Order: sequence, then structure tokens, then C-alpha cells
Amino acid sequence: MLKELLARRQQGHRTMRFPKEPPVLPDRFQGRPTLEPGRCPGDCRACREVCPTGAIEPGRLDLGKCLFCTACETNCPHGAVQFTREYRLAAATREALILKRRDRKGACSSPDDREGACSSPLHPNAKISKLFRRSLKLRQVCAGGCNACEADTNVLATVGFDLGRFGIQVVASPRHADGLLITGPVPQNMRLALEKTYAAVPAPKLVIAVGACAISGGPYADHPETSNGVGKILPVDLFIPGCPPHPLTILDGLLRLLNRID
Repeated sequence: MLKELLARRQQGHRTMRFPKEPPVLPDRFQGRPTLEPGRCPGDCRACREVCPTGAIEPGRLDLGKCLFCTACETNCPHGAVQFTREYRLAAATREALILKRRDRKGACSSPDDREGACSSPLHPNAKISKLFRRSLKLRQVCAGGCNACEADTNVLATVGFDLGRFGIQVVASPRHADGLLITGPVPQNMRLALEKTYAAVPAPKLVIAVGACAISGGPYADHPETSNGVGKILPVDLFIPGCPPHPLTILDGLLRLLNRID
């Protein structure tokens, strides 16, 4: 027992200090892409032709479809698409995941864009924050996922992230949950199971879609066996894009949804 205590003391504090301190991101981290003004001639289709999910259209990029493969950045001869190290990607609405090209003054390309269409901020819902700020229990549902989003979600339970310190916990039964955290493209043979799981969660309840597959169908979009996203089946309160989203992206989205951080 003494050896174990000494080893633990030598290890020191292992949990990251986020959100009190900025996170340390890996060197190869690919965050929110940007559409640079003035660099795209308009008639070039290089980025659109290589995008595997059709996430790029003239003047806009759909984070909900993006796989963050960086093929668009690599193949764009003008440098019009660039991936940043911005990890804060979650949004409360599907529309807020549509990034639009900024003009030279930094404004969105369309004058009627509401705040957030360019930068995808997450404005906390006062009701959600009041109900679940101190304690949030989630039932994770793998709806046909490849296990990448599932793995990065599971990482949050390790000592490095320690999701439980925020009062957020993944539970084994939907009857003990406040909401569902869903990954995967939701194939037809999982749809009924997902609907039954949602029905078993007592109201009021949340739905969180994690990853491109859960948001839009990802690379399986428009396949007859998928539903093109959880939003076609259930009301979604939080969208966390990525393929897979980094654990910090998931954690940041959860905390901002609960108004635990700005």
C-alpha cells in the first residue's frame, strides 16, 4: 500500500486545468476551417471536387458535413480554405454550423446572416443551464458508428479530462439519464432502438449529436439505410462536429451548453 501511495505522489496532478487554463492541443490538431476573402477566384472548383461529403459550396462550408480531412486545403491552389487550431466548434442549431465567407472587413458575406453563422458560437439555453448546470447524466448511444467518436467520448472519463468533476456522467440506463449523446449515422436497423431509448429518458431531456455521421450522415449521407443525421429523427439540442471531434471539442460543447464557461 505504501508503494502505491508513493507512486501516486510521484505522478502528481494528472487532470488538465482546462477550462481554468487554455488547453494544450496536439501539433497535428485541425480545428475550425476558414474561408479566406479575396483568394478564391470564384470559378475554381478544386476544393469542391475533392470534398468527400459535399461540405463545400460557393462561399460556404458546412461543418456538420466536414470530415476535417483537409483535402480542400491541400488541393486549393489559392489558399482560400485554411484550417485553424480553433477547437470550439459546437453549436446549438444546425444552421450555426454553416460557415460563410467573410468580406474584407470581417463581416459575413450576406447582410441578413444572424450572429454566429460565421463563427458558430454556442449561446447557452437558460432553461437547460438552470436544470442541468450542476448535474447532467447522459446515456451514450452508438447508432452505427465506427467507434472513433465513441472512443473520443470515452476518453473524457479518464483522469486526464475527468468529466465527473463538472457533474457530468455517462450512465448505463436511459431511465437514469437526462439526455442522449448519440454517435453514428443511425442506420435503419438502429432507428427503432434509438426511438425507444429516447422515449425511456424522463422529461425534460436533451439530445446531443456528436460527429459528422450523427449530424449529417457523414460519408454515408443519402444512403437509403441512413437518416442523414439524428435531427431527422429526434430534436437535437447540441451539435458537436468533427470526424471524430477531439475530446476537448466535446467537453467544451458540453460545458458551454450548461453555461459553465463562456
